[in-house]
Amino acid sequence: MSKSMLSPLRAPRTLLLNRTLLITALMYFGVCLCWGTTWLGIKIAVSSVPPLTAAGLRFVLAFPLFWLFARWRGEPLLFPAGRQGFFWLITLGYFALPYYLLNAAEQQLSSGLTALLFSSMPIFILLFSRLLLAESIHRLQVIGILLGFSSLAMILHEQGVLTWQTNGQTELLSVVAILAAAGLHGFCYVMTKKQGAAISVITFNTLPIGLAGILLLLCGSYWEQPQWQAVSQDSWLALAYLGWVASVGGFLLYFYLLKRMSPVLLSYVFLIFPLFALLISAWFEQQALSPQLWLYVGTLLLGFLLTKQQQSKPVAK
Repeated sequence: MSKSMLSPLRAPRTLLLNRTLLITALMYFGVCLCWGTTWLGIKIAVSSVPPLTAAGLRFVLAFPLFWLFARWRGEPLLFPAGRQGFFWLITLGYFALPYYLLNAAEQQLSSGLTALLFSSMPIFILLFSRLLLAESIHRLQVIGILLGFSSLAMILHEQGVLTWQTNGQTELLSVVAILAAAGLHGFCYVMTKKQGAAISVITFNTLPIGLAGILLLLCGSYWEQPQWQAVSQDSWLALAYLGWVASVGGFLLYFYLLKRMSPVLLSYVFLIFPLFALLISAWFEQQALSPQLWLYVGTLLLGFLLTKQQQSKPVAK
């Protein structure tokens, strides 16, 4: 058969491939943008809603859509038998406590800086993988850890956070809270690999989000006693965006890509969305980004990228 006869058959396949690649690229961009705007949404939400209550409302709004999606997919809501302890770890250690810490921290820090600090999570995954799974840490990964944390310190210094004034101490506590949230997420990721690898990602999210939302709201009602009449329209819109778009919409896009992309390539989302968050934060909060800050941010993300690399000769076994 001649090439001229084959080309009409190849053309539809080429168009279909190009269309699929375009849709995948747009969805990848959508995940980065969705999760990059999450941090600004939190900043606006906690401007008039206390942090416990804000985190609870976000999850309570998200839960019905997750539940409908789970029903549509025919996925179970309950974790497998014998995984009750793991269920509570995810509910409290992945959703409830970390998101409260993030909400509380953003009352003091910019949304862009919060996103950059939280992007240290790959380092915690690497460290907990070494401690809990006895996985090897390679030379490039060690360099990445040192580069990442040193860059974070330089960013904090450049932003004037590393001070011992009264306001500086409050900001330092916020930094510790964000790093604790990143550490909890890293720990839960590793425990998921150890105990929950067979659990559907839909099951993993649905019931823990709903229960975490209720627990956070109850705690907020008791300790924060929110004044609902004082909640601004912007905060309500931000909470709706966080619950329905950032949580559910971002999850659905990520779920779609998880079925169609390399997990390694998809994991780079966690290196890209902090850039989106930083740019959006600078625009919304009218902050100038110095060339020096961009240098530190680039070094930071390079360090986190190195933590994903493998070498033939490990440092630790």
